Amino acid sequence: MKRSLAGMALPLILAIFSSALERQASSDYHARREKLAQKLEGGVALVFAPPESEGPNDLYGYRPDDNFYYLTGWPEPGAALLVVSAAEAKEDRPRRPYSEILFLPARNYSEEKWTGRKLGPDDPKANEVTGVDRVAALDDMRTELVKLLPTRGPAVYSDIPEGDEPSNSTQPLSWLKNANAFPVGTSYRDIRPVVSGLRTIKDAGEIELIRKASMASVAAQLSAIRTIKPGIGEREIAALLEYEWGKRGCERPAYAPIVGSGINSTVLHYSQDSGTFQSGDVVVMDAAGEYSLYASDITRTMPVNGKFTPRQREIYDIVLGAQKAAIAAFQSGKSHLHMKQSDSLSEVAFHYIDTHGKDSHGGSLGRYFIHGLGHYVGLNVHDPGDYSLALVPGMVFTIEPGIYIPDEKLGVRIEDMFYVDKEGKLLRLTDSLPQSADEIESLMGHR
Repeated sequence: MKRSLAGMALPLILAIFSSALERQASSDYHARREKLAQKLEGGVALVFAPPESEGPNDLYGYRPDDNFYYLTGWPEPGAALLVVSAAEAKEDRPRRPYSEILFLPARNYSEEKWTGRKLGPDDPKANEVTGVDRVAALDDMRTELVKLLPTRGPAVYSDIPEGDEPSNSTQPLSWLKNANAFPVGTSYRDIRPVVSGLRTIKDAGEIELIRKASMASVAAQLSAIRTIKPGIGEREIAALLEYEWGKRGCERPAYAPIVGSGINSTVLHYSQDSGTFQSGDVVVMDAAGEYSLYASDITRTMPVNGKFTPRQREIYDIVLGAQKAAIAAFQSGKSHLHMKQSDSLSEVAFHYIDTHGKDSHGGSLGRYFIHGLGHYVGLNVHDPGDYSLALVPGMVFTIEPGIYIPDEKLGVRIEDMFYVDKEGKLLRLTDSLPQSADEIESLMGHR
């Protein structure tokens, strides 16, 4: 009986400390930390998770920091990660092997009555649960830094903000500096560009999580499209979207849902969702959920009464044609997403819009395409990354042309999620969501 209980110990511990998030294998996070170490040029990385807090930003509960979660997969607050890169022996110092430590705060039993049980640094299964080589107490960080860092100052990579920009590292780094945790001559560098470079290329596990976010969001969009009709409020549709992707496992929206009809369809970041649908208008619905911290980003445009007017259909078909032109022009390792670059997909889409159709004054429509063609998506709906790079396997991004004509109360945006597979083929993650005007009308029951 004792042997049986012992065998059940680790699964029980894992169940207690698991969150609602679908976590990738520990080996995936370990591989990322090793890749990070290779880019530190002999330095060390020290990153911090946000503390647990309460307030309006915690409406959906505690959310880990993107970079911290990317490197650890650890969802609990108040932790810190140290990654020490390997260094060859030199005259003034011995060889240093790669090492990593996850620092966890001591358990606060009184607080846990409110927030739930947390994993403590002294738990014997902490290494297995977290997947990090070594787990130590947060209070021991200074001691560990003094032991691990060379006498000559290394570069310490952390979240170094500019000016008054908020940062998880500001207070702990200040304390450590005052406590002489770093040797004389230590330099401090911003880790964010380094991690952003790693995050630009998604692994198979990340692609799968983004796919799940997209599928839940597609289902929500389909439900909302079928519900739209004159007299319904924008906020009702926004609430329906959140319900539909929430019941499919999304823990929160990836961004504030945009449900804008009439003149609101021409406002790019309209988020009041306070209007009422009027027959004869279109509605731009830009809304998607976040699954296990990974985002999706989808937009569809519908006629409120279920039938596009000839003018609405004309503009809709031009926007869809621009997206299809960009897709057809894609070449892995050569195409770029933004303007003013060689083989720009944005330029392809802009040219299509500018050479098809006119406004009410006879002018070309390019002036009404007022935003970029797309952006990277990952742990953030606008994932960081270098847009000067060509699009290559592992990249995930949107293609979202649009035309917004306030004089006509007519805005149209069509946005889908794409990734480049290992063979260099461009695949649409949202391919189960209809695109054409006929398909939209059919969904709304008018064909």
